[in-house]
Amino acid sequence: MDFRVLPSGTYRLLNLKTPACLLDQDGDLVRLDLSIAEGRIVAETGPCPEIDMGGAMVFPAFVDMHTHLDKGHIWPRAANPDGTFGGALASVGADRVANWSAADVAARMEFSLRCAYAHGTRAIRTHLDSLAPQDEISFPVFAEMRDRWAGRIELQGACLVPIDLVDAGGPFARTAEIVAASGGVLGCVTYPQPDLKRRLRAFFDHAVRHELDTDFHVDETGDPSVATLRAIAEVVLETGFTGRVTVGHCCSLAVQEEAEAEKTLDLVARAGLDVVSLPMCNMYLQDRVAGRTPRWRGVTLVHEMAARGINVSFASDNTRDPFYAYGDLDMLEVMREATRIAHLDHAGAAWPRAFVSNPAAACGVAPPSLAPGAPADLVITRARSWSELFARPQADRIVLRAGRQIDRTLPDYAELDGLMS
Repeated sequence: MDFRVLPSGTYRLLNLKTPACLLDQDGDLVRLDLSIAEGRIVAETGPCPEIDMGGAMVFPAFVDMHTHLDKGHIWPRAANPDGTFGGALASVGADRVANWSAADVAARMEFSLRCAYAHGTRAIRTHLDSLAPQDEISFPVFAEMRDRWAGRIELQGACLVPIDLVDAGGPFARTAEIVAASGGVLGCVTYPQPDLKRRLRAFFDHAVRHELDTDFHVDETGDPSVATLRAIAEVVLETGFTGRVTVGHCCSLAVQEEAEAEKTLDLVARAGLDVVSLPMCNMYLQDRVAGRTPRWRGVTLVHEMAARGINVSFASDNTRDPFYAYGDLDMLEVMREATRIAHLDHAGAAWPRAFVSNPAAACGVAPPSLAPGAPADLVITRARSWSELFARPQADRIVLRAGRQIDRTLPDYAELDGLMS
């Protein structure tokens, strides 16, 4: 239950706190009052109800820029047998062939979006497995969901295919056409290939032809010899590609020799790549060896990236599927866990942008704002400090959309039981 019931219509929230960086100010948390009228934050109002929020922390509604809505919630019927990356690939592949009809994908997407909305998310980019014929199944479902959820969650869809299937023609050309027709994002998974740069150039040629931004799964491994991130940055610089390029995971960078990693980071900065780290999924999968304690957390070099001015974000990734058995598309959970896993505390006051402003910029959605004129799409927690925020899951938060307090009742997992037999 929400920790407080707010009025509707015109009202004023007094004594809130928000990260200073979200107001482009210096410092940690700053106090502010917010006046709300006709669904927006306004400079001032006439006489109206005033509510003292007691120092509660407020955030603009979140952008979750890397998810897999098509895979979500299949764990009960397709569990990962050993928790490894290979186990995840095998389980998802088998389940996709056996079960991913349009009706199945739609039901699980709808369930996931209801969760994200209840937690306070306003925009989501989802990757969609796009090996034919799945691209012809999932993208129409995605387009239907985007229309159905318009005004609540802004949706973007990125295709997901392995780099060894990317070429100038062939099936990938058809997938690129499907993505373009749906207004999506061109994506793929990179790993070492003898002709990797040729395939990357073909990939960017498709993106240029269809005027698409791009989004890669990159180096999701603890093998330090895997370094396709550098190749992506080099090809972007060589081709002069001007669309946005997002690279996700980049795990192997953290286990490479320092000098090699720094060379790659310099290239990433020069190429202007956006980076998204997926700390919960990567901690779950990476360095998992039976009978052996993991030696690292799976996350990429986010501190070194931020120091170079690289746009770094964090996101949910998988939800209750073989790649991550847990999660609920809750960006406050992502913020809490990323802070712990990547030691974002004691690391400067700008990190809140990585959950709000940075992903919005990477995805090209409306920037978050707490200024007059902005939509009153807010997440308000009972917590009054970072320690309070991260100590508890904030299950009693308030979510406002267009100034109205929404019903945050989460869907019951039992609703999916019919899909799990």
